[in-house]
Amino acid sequence: MIDFGIDKLAIIGAVALIVIGPERLPKVARTVGVLLGKAQRYVSQVQSEVNRSMELEELKKVKTGLEEAARNVGQSVNDGLNEAHSALSGSDSHDYQSYGQDHVPTPYYSFGPPVRKNWRLKRGATPLWYKQRTGVRRHVQSGAARVARFRPGSR
Repeated sequence: MIDFGIDKLAIIGAVALIVIGPERLPKVARTVGVLLGKAQRYVSQVQSEVNRSMELEELKKVKTGLEEAARNVGQSVNDGLNEAHSALSGSDSHDYQSYGQDHVPTPYYSFGPPVRKNWRLKRGATPLWYKQRTGVRRHVQSGAARVARFRPGSR
């Protein structure tokens, strides 16, 4: 790097004053300053772009590593499931081969639509006598009202 001291800057200024002249020296100094500022901005932009590309490469490496780890975990889970399935089908007395190659019966609770579908409609269709008998709340009560209702000395 070029080392500019005060003495070298003074010599450059004196030569510029003689060569350019005192009338045009302020314009030239402004122009040189503007050009130096643009050059510094350009260098900083290039530097930040290089840093971004390096970070992008690092992120790509991390991403491929994570994808590989996820594939390994998925493969080990699938291997464990296949092993458990083979152990289950080997010890089970049912003949699943008559249903198909990979048919395993589904549990009884997985049939039909989801349990909470239309629960408001079903709850509204329940008879009032059944709600009273089973203790289903029919009206919303605040916490303070509930405490006051069940307080021993309030009646």
